[in-house]
Parts: sequence; structure tokens; C-alpha cells
Amino acid sequence: MDRAQIVHDNFLTRVPARDFPAGQPPAPGLPAPLAVSLFRSQCLSRALDRESRAMQKAGQGYYTIGSSGHEGMAAVAAALRPTDPAFLHYRDAAFQIARSAQVPGQNITWDMLLSFACSSEDPISGGRHKVLGSRDLMIPPQTSTIASHLPKAVGAAFSIGLARRHPPEHKLYEDDAIVMCSFGDASANHSTAQGAINTAGWTSVQSTPLPLLFVCEDNGIGISVKTPKGWIEASMRHRPGIKYFSADGLDIYDTFRVASEAAEYVRTRRKPAFLHLRTVRLYGHAGADVALSYLSKEEVEAGEANDPLLHSARLLDASGALPAEDALAIYQETNARVTRVAAEAATRPRLQDAAGVMASLIPPKRDCAPTNGPSAEARAAAFGADMKAMDAPQPLSKILNLALTDLMLEHREIVLMGEDVGRKGGVYGVTQKLQARYGPDRVIDTLLDEQSILGNAIGMAGNGFIPIPEIQFLAYLHNAEDQLRGEAATLPFFSNGQFTNPMVVRIAGLGYQKGFGGHFHNDNSLAVLRDIPGLILACPSTGEDAACMLRECVRLAREEQRIVVFVEPIALYPMRDLHEPGDGGWMTRYPAPDRHIPLGEIDQHGDGQDLAIVTYGNGHYLSRQAQARLEADGIRTRVIDLRWLAPLPVDAMIEAVRGAAHVLVVDECRFTGGQAEALMAHLHEAGIASFARVTAEDSFIATGPAYGATLPSADDIYHATKTLTGGMA
Repeated sequence: MDRAQIVHDNFLTRVPARDFPAGQPPAPGLPAPLAVSLFRSQCLSRALDRESRAMQKAGQGYYTIGSSGHEGMAAVAAALRPTDPAFLHYRDAAFQIARSAQVPGQNITWDMLLSFACSSEDPISGGRHKVLGSRDLMIPPQTSTIASHLPKAVGAAFSIGLARRHPPEHKLYEDDAIVMCSFGDASANHSTAQGAINTAGWTSVQSTPLPLLFVCEDNGIGISVKTPKGWIEASMRHRPGIKYFSADGLDIYDTFRVASEAAEYVRTRRKPAFLHLRTVRLYGHAGADVALSYLSKEEVEAGEANDPLLHSARLLDASGALPAEDALAIYQETNARVTRVAAEAATRPRLQDAAGVMASLIPPKRDCAPTNGPSAEARAAAFGADMKAMDAPQPLSKILNLALTDLMLEHREIVLMGEDVGRKGGVYGVTQKLQARYGPDRVIDTLLDEQSILGNAIGMAGNGFIPIPEIQFLAYLHNAEDQLRGEAATLPFFSNGQFTNPMVVRIAGLGYQKGFGGHFHNDNSLAVLRDIPGLILACPSTGEDAACMLRECVRLAREEQRIVVFVEPIALYPMRDLHEPGDGGWMTRYPAPDRHIPLGEIDQHGDGQDLAIVTYGNGHYLSRQAQARLEADGIRTRVIDLRWLAPLPVDAMIEAVRGAAHVLVVDECRFTGGQAEALMAHLHEAGIASFARVTAEDSFIATGPAYGATLPSADDIYHATKTLTGGMA
């Protein structure tokens, strides 16, 4: 028989017989009306689990990972305020239901059944996924959370303290709020969980405010793999900077008591705590999972005998809050009501086309207070002696530093963070003096964990800040890219634009470092960024462009709530000369603070009719070198700098190459997966007759003299042009 039916039948027969599992008597502190309300939330969570399976069998529902066995989370919700941000484990329906009782005007049964049915009327995701979440309840949606939401919960908690000192314009969280994030015992082993917990402790021991409550729902198993007994307590009880609490998650009285203590500790001390809840998992992992295929019948039945709803009925009866007969009536009425409402929810409209699905990929624009920029006096005070640098041509790294200084002065919600960005000023000096100018609150030296750096940015962005996190080298991104792909980019999509996390991620990257560092410091692959829906990817090559593009990136984040990645070519940071030593041909002056380069605007050098070179980044520099040689040979050339790599400025690029007899794409990324693949396809689709490409080899980059062996060179561009044009002169 279906285990869900067995658990249901057990409740129907055991409650009237008062055949309850053994347990502690009701702990003091939980008022009777609240206890009954929590039981109602538990019953609704259970009824929704059962109904989700019925809907799935009928082809009307599409999600069966339930919360059965974890209904004690209703008591955790009661111990918190509805204004406390909650980043929930996918088994926490009871938490959301209990919180909805704290906020007037909610229709949680209808809302959650619309989510099961993937109806476009679902108030959180608009039919894109079954997620727990609500703007009214301060629950940002998470999808299939395997602890990847914990780093941003740390960032959200950090942002609360920072916002008390530096309130951003679009602050979302209350000053005295605490952040709660929940996860399973198996998820606690994931690197993102361990990194987030470590970051929380690391921050706490430095006396930095971090009002964060971790809640581990320990049911002893992850799908089919058991958690060693005592593992969570042994690994968490003595973590530095984090206070450990433990409760029986089957007992709403004990859970409420301990969760209240933990929440009070976090709220008053502004320090993180870890609440360890012992739970059970009923029915197996999801609808298609048969627990008896990997657990003994005795183990399955032992869990079913410890049903938390049976424990709640026992405790309510013992406390006098609700007789067992009335508990049974509530349970039965709730099941009947859910079945009735589900029949209606299944008839509601669903998304029908790609446009509907994709409508929330791009978040809505938001109103921002107008600014005319800082005064001349404020700029002079911030820049100090660096004001003189604006009068002379400078390399890319210096101009980026000047641009960041101006941006941080104009927009007080900008916060920089990353490894070595503060005291050291960055590995390449791009952030020099910024911490001295704006303080350690706004230029934050982080621990060496890219997941935590990006997670911190995501969490802070949700509370109105505009984070500019730095990833020290492009290769380091791969340790943490899911924070962009699975967390940041999905938030507006799965919340129908109700929650956003705008930011500008600065990444030092690409190749040509003349033998330094090998592939780990010369990563020439952008593919993992270009295929993230909704993400904007920018890559400047000159200092002037870098300043103007960075300003546009900040505008996109601040006003349009976009996620932007700004890749800075390391090899061009110090570049001064273009053709000959001492010519200063690659340096530019710092552009006036009001100058921007709009998203999608490309650049063109020359208007030659023989050849158009399409490129970006270091390729732009090399192509300009080759251009001089080609022009000397009589090949009239134009060089087109794309600047923006996602979305590719296809229309502008096609217009720029029109009239040229040949087109050469120069891509410093690899032959496979590089930008050239898309560019060649677009040229073909546009009917361009003659085109070719020069790319890097499908290889990692070597250290030492062979650093450039697998990368395009100015000679490669020159010779490829000769081949493409038939050696014309």
C-alpha cells in the first residue's frame, strides 16, 4: 500500500484511540490558541502533501517533494517575526503556512495549490516552478535547495547591520530583523553549507553584527544515504562564533521554546546561532521514491510511528488546548477542504508560450532618487592628489580606480568586497586607496571563499545595496559559478520579479600575462557566463571605455536591477603602448563623470572597405596592432570592438560590418565554446559572404615562454587576413 495512505490511516485510527507515541509532556511557554493554530498549519501542510500526489497522478500537479515529517517548522515560524527574511528548505511548507497566519489577507491554501498546479496565477512564481515564497511573508523563493541558498542568507544577515549604519535607498529588511535559513542534514555536508557556516563564524568572532539563525532539519537521511548518528551535533556544537541549540522537531512545544530562545539570542546579541531540529521523513524523498527499496520495513514503520502530527495531537490533548477528538476533526476537515480547493486550482490557466515563461528573466525597473553627482568639493576631498591623474593619459587599472572612486562617492549604496580589495588595494592595484576613502564597511576584505563572496553580494543586494564583488581571477569563478547561475539569476525568474539581487561582479581575467601563473591566472573561457539567462556580460579594453562601461553597469544594476559581470583583461591593466615602446598609444584620459557607454553600443576604429575585424578585450588590442600592418599593405581595415558579450550586440555588429568585403572574427577564447561560434552563426544568417575566425586553441594556458602559444597573436590576425583576402595588397 502507498505509504502516504498508511500514514493517513494511522492518524485516523490512532488519534481517537489516544494511541499516541511516547514523548515528553508539553513544555511551558506556548499559549493554547497558538498551539492550536500551529496544529492547523501542520494539518494543512500534510493535506497539501497528500493532494500534491493525487494531482500528480491525475496529471494536474507537477511536484511531490513534501514536508511530511518536518511539520515542526510551523513552531519555528511562530518563534520569529513575519518581517524576518526566511530562506527556506523545500520541506518547509508548514513554516510558510504558519507565517501566513501572522499576516492579514493571506489565502495560503489557494496560493500553494496554484503553485502545485503550475498556474500562471500562482502569486510567487507565476507558474514557473513549485516554490515556497512570498513577498508579503518576506520569503524569497528557493528552488531545489541543496544548501546553495546559505551563502546569500549570510549576506542578507550582514546587510542588516550595514544598513543600520549606511541605509540604502531601497532597503527591504527591518533594522531589528534576523535572517533564518533552513536546510537538511544531508545538505549540511555540501560545500556551500560548510562555506556559509564557516563565513558566519569567521564574521562573528570579529564582532561584526550577523543576526542569522541556521536551522538544520535532521531527518537522518539524504534521499537514500543515511547521515551518521550524531554527525550534525558533533560537527556543529563547538563551531567558533556560532551558538548551538537543539530541539525535538516532532514536538511543537519543545521546538517553539528552543526556537524562541535561539531567535532571542540572535536578535539581541546580533550573532549567529545554529538550531538543530530532530525530524523524520515520511513517504520517502518524493512521489516516485520508494523508501522500502533502501530502508527496511522496520525502519520505515518506526518513522511513521513517530509522525509529528500524532505527537502534536498528544501534546494538545495533554495540555488541555485541544481534545483528541477535535484534533481529528480539524485534520479531516482540512483534508476535505484541500481536495475541494485543488479541484478549482487545477482549472486555472498555465503559461502557454516562451514569451510568458521568459517574461520574468529581466527584472522590472525601479525608481531611484535622481542624482547630479557629487560636488567638485566632495570629489576633491575624495580623490586628493589623484585629481591630478585626470589631466594626463593613464592605463586601464588607474582609470578603473578613478571610476570606482567617483561611483562610490555618487552612490552610497555601492559596497565593494573581495579577497585583498581593501588594505592591499587588489592584486593589481585597481582598488587602491578605496578603503581609506570609504572605510572598511564599504570596501570589505573577505575570507578566501568565492562562494561566500558572491553569496554575500546576493544577500546584500536583496536589501537594497549595489554590491560590486571582485573575483580575483576568472578561473576562481568556477569554484562558485552556481551562485550566479543557480541563485542570483533565478531569483527574479522564480519570483516573477518580486525579489531581485542586482549587482556588478568584477572579474580580472583572460590571458596574455606573459608567463605568469599559467591557466589558473590566465583563464580564457567565458562560456559559463554567456549562457546564464538574463545576465549581462561586459568586457572593456581601453581605460576610457572601462570607466564609461562601468558607469553603465552600475546604472543597469541600480535602476534596472540587472546582474552584470564586468570582465577586466588583466594583460591590459598596465598597458601603455600600442605599436612602439614609449608611444603611449593605449592610454586614455579619464572621461568626465557623466559619460556612459550604453548597453549594446559598440566601437569602430577605421572605415576600411576591404576588411572588418570583429573582436573584444585583448583581441581589440592585437587587432589594432595588426590593422596598422594591414593598412601599410593596402588592405583598408576597420576594427569593431564589441564591448558587450551578453547579450551580443548582433544588430549593431552586422550593421558595422556591412560594406566590408571580408569579415574576420578575432576571439581570444577557445575555438570550442567561444564567442566566435555565435558570431560566425550570426554572420552567416545575415548573409555575409566572406568571413573567417581566429581563436585560441582548445587548451589551457601554459606558464613561462609558451604562455602565448595557444592564444591568438597580432601575427595570426595578419596572416589570417592574408588568407581570407587572397593575399590582396
